[in-house]
Parts: sequence; structure tokens; C-alpha cells
Amino acid sequence: MDIRLDIELDSNISEDKVIIRCNKMTKDIYELQNIISDFISKKQKIIFYKDNVEYYIDLSDILFFETEDNCINAHTRDNIYQVKYKLYELENILSNNFVRISKSTILNIDEIHSITKNLTSSSVVEFKNSHKKTYVSRRYYKDLRYKLSEKRL
Repeated sequence: MDIRLDIELDSNISEDKVIIRCNKMTKDIYELQNIISDFISKKQKIIFYKDNVEYYIDLSDILFFETEDNCINAHTRDNIYQVKYKLYELENILSNNFVRISKSTILNIDEIHSITKNLTSSSVVEFKNSHKKTYVSRRYYKDLRYKLSEKRL
């Protein structure tokens, strides 16, 4: 497969943007997307808070983010931290490994152990090496399945 790289300079834009144009989604394109996404997310530093202490945690250790009582909590296997972002802001910051699964939750698809599908209500997501679980709303279930299928390319 031939891949061509073009860089266009435009002094009229206020924000840099990377666009990948492709004929179809392939494993190579998906890997390229992940590399760029990971690069961008590493440039973003998210500070986590717990009991007036700042923590600097690798995003790969985060299982999911969820809204609770007007706060955004970040769940690791063993702890819960707060972040000073809104969920929609996190969606723009986080790498491609994170996907929204409900109005109140974004999860790390690399940490999924299982999904128990429920046709009439939310499906249950369980995580690797953790007792924690969260729920995928029916509205977002198809998006999650798509992201998981992209990972298998």
C-alpha cells in the first residue's frame, strides 16, 4: 500500500489539524491514527486530584471517567481521582483508546475485560483485573462495538 504524506501550511488558521484521507480503513491506517492520537494525548497533561493532592497518572491506567455530583471522576483499578475537565473536553483531549459510552461516562477500550449485552437496557462493561464495572447505554453501544472492531483490524 502506498501512503503519501502532504503538509499544507496555512497562516490563516488558528489551530493545527491532522486529517487522514483514505480509501478504506485498514490496519495500517488505524495504526497511524493511533500513533497520531497517542502523540496528541501525550502533549496534553491531565492532572488528577484526590484530597488536595495532585497526581500525575498515565492515561493508560485509567479505566473510565464518569460524571458524579457535578464532578468528573477518573477510575483506576484501585482509586478514584477528580479531574477539572468536562466530559466533552476530555473527549477532545483523550487518545483514540477512549470512547464515550453514555451521557456520563467515557471508557478506556484497552482495559475492557467483558461486555454483557442487555437488549432492553444498558449493557455491563467489566474491566481487566478489577472489580469495577460501568454501563453502556443502548444509544452508545454501536459506537463502542465499532471502536472495538477497529482495534481488531
